[in-house]
Amino acid sequence: MSIDTTGPAAALARVAAIQCRFAVMATPAATTAPSGAATATRGAGAAAGGAAAPSFDAALTAAMGEVGATTGDPSANDVGARALAAARKYLGVPYVWGGTDPKKGLDCSGLVQRAFRDVGVELPRVAADQARAGTAVPDLAHARPGDLLAFGSPVDHIGIYAGNNQMVVAPRAGKDVMVQDVYRTPTAIRRISDPGGVTASSGASFSAASVGPTTTGASGTTSFDAAAAAPWVPAQLRSVFAAAAARHGVPVQLLAGVARAESGFDASAVSPAGAVGLMQLMPATARGLGVDPRDPAQAVDGAARLLASHLDRFGSVPLALAAYNAGPGAVQRYGGIPPYPETQQYVRRVLGYAGIAA
Repeated sequence: MSIDTTGPAAALARVAAIQCRFAVMATPAATTAPSGAATATRGAGAAAGGAAAPSFDAALTAAMGEVGATTGDPSANDVGARALAAARKYLGVPYVWGGTDPKKGLDCSGLVQRAFRDVGVELPRVAADQARAGTAVPDLAHARPGDLLAFGSPVDHIGIYAGNNQMVVAPRAGKDVMVQDVYRTPTAIRRISDPGGVTASSGASFSAASVGPTTTGASGTTSFDAAAAAPWVPAQLRSVFAAAAARHGVPVQLLAGVARAESGFDASAVSPAGAVGLMQLMPATARGLGVDPRDPAQAVDGAARLLASHLDRFGSVPLALAAYNAGPGAVQRYGGIPPYPETQQYVRRVLGYAGIAA
């Protein structure tokens, strides 16, 4: 059983998925290696110990080997390989939701569009439309470097396959463009092979205005206007949610939507299962996070950290919410949102809160 992908609920899910990749109040600085290539780190699928992922140079060399090109010189006839090579110069560029200008930042689909545009191919703007471009590849075993890897249902994230079970991606707010493990099974793999056959889509796209008011500071940093973006948050808690959202790169609407669904913003709430406080943290979870679940500021900060970790692990807003409700083990076990009516309804409810100001 899965969330309905048709109608208003699906539209809200898509908006909320895009929201969760907005750069919230802080534009991270790019980390570069001495050679000028970005230092990539493994994502949630990394082995214990947090070992660094191979550099993009290593990934690209492997990729070029797979398509039979000479070292560092992609095949002129392989569009995907050339786009993969073009992505090299964007490593270390900070993630910015809606970003299409590498001087300011890129989001996941902005990176893909820019890399292919650099080699003369115009792709649609948003991930869901990019995931329908080109031709289908049956599975990762048949993927070639330069193929598009799309994730989520509906699609809410996309990257460029780099070979060796790795991809070049703009992961989410607080992260830079990097080489990352393919940490879960793509929902679509597409091969772009005909430069003349791919045009910009006329399908739906989203702008910053569609996900809530923002402000841009003198430094170019974009932030949510917490009061305008989520006016249903109690006034005395808005600064608490804004601070935690900024600190951990989780949109204030999503974080506040969780609180609204969990407790109705009641800091004294205790569930029959023993979950405590505004964010309904189980005592063991709260201890692990080092927070007092009855203290609103601590609870919201802990919940933001927890959501950020679920987003890193699963790369999907609906799955992150399902993990918050049912636990990451259940999401892993079922390979998606667990077939629990409570969790299914919970995800829909939070996405609705995050997508609209009720």
